Amino acid sequence: MIPEKQIKELREYLSKAENPLFFYDDDPDGVCSYLLLKKYVDDRGKGIIVKSVPTLEEKFVRKVKEYCPDLVVVLDMPDISQDFIDQVHVPIVWLDHHGPVERKGVHYYNPRLTAPKDNKPTSYYAYKVTKQNLWLATLGTTADWYYPNFAKEFATEYPDLLSKKVKKPETVLYDTKLGELVKIVSFLLKGDMKDVRTSIHLLSQMESPYEILNQTSPKGKWLYKRAMKFQKEYDVLLADALKTKAKGKLLLYYYPSTKNAFTSEISNEILYKNPTKVTIIARESSGYMKLSFRSTDIKLPKLIEKAMDGLDGYGGGHEHACGGNLNKDDFDEFIERFRALIEK
Repeated sequence: MIPEKQIKELREYLSKAENPLFFYDDDPDGVCSYLLLKKYVDDRGKGIIVKSVPTLEEKFVRKVKEYCPDLVVVLDMPDISQDFIDQVHVPIVWLDHHGPVERKGVHYYNPRLTAPKDNKPTSYYAYKVTKQNLWLATLGTTADWYYPNFAKEFATEYPDLLSKKVKKPETVLYDTKLGELVKIVSFLLKGDMKDVRTSIHLLSQMESPYEILNQTSPKGKWLYKRAMKFQKEYDVLLADALKTKAKGKLLLYYYPSTKNAFTSEISNEILYKNPTKVTIIARESSGYMKLSFRSTDIKLPKLIEKAMDGLDGYGGGHEHACGGNLNKDDFDEFIERFRALIEK
């Protein structure tokens, strides 16, 4: 748990900032964290989505110089390079829930610094800061497979979107209207970056989930229509993935390069339908395999690291949900090693 003193400190940084610059991860947890804080500061400042990389690297310094913020806010990013921090000459606040790292010159808020098993999503703590926009907070936390203590309040306010009887995040994601909204937001983060930025901007203007789900406003209708284009592509891939049979503990599905990536979404849904298996969804792209790992009870990061040893690739993330990138030529060797490790 992040202490209330630190929550208050983070709130004060935001309240005093006239021109904050937000960097946030490209998943619903990261986006909802951003939307919660952006709405809290009355839409001040700018936001930059960080696509497909786990580290806020030195190259992003140019964005800081471009916007000249008085505060940099980093959300749901597993790492920030020390070179980035050293070249940014305004306060940096970093709210995250991945495995903690050591960096100098940054105000770092991570529950796992004091409670290693506290993996509550970034949007959970963003909501503790803002205490506003319950629907965004519930969307972001359940999207990261966490059932928050404020879900009951959400179910009271939106009983048609979430039943109070539902207690598991995976049930929320695949058996409720709230889960449909999570998938919509996830799809809105795909495709052309201009359209992604437009989608996030319109999401920041939504006052209710019904604007999107029931298309009760022109902007909500635009968001829904755009998401449904990706839904059709996803449904085709998912149907194919569901035909895959596990070998031992491992369920492996891979597909060739496509314009849009759905490895994370497919791996989540496949795991929901096959909870006793370790799932790897892989997509070939430019000579590399983009990987998404899921499990229910096997801790993944150390096993991935060990199986990657000496190979051209990397992987990591949460205990039961990880991503990775691996040279196509090393893929078979990695799978053989990884399979042997999880079968022990």
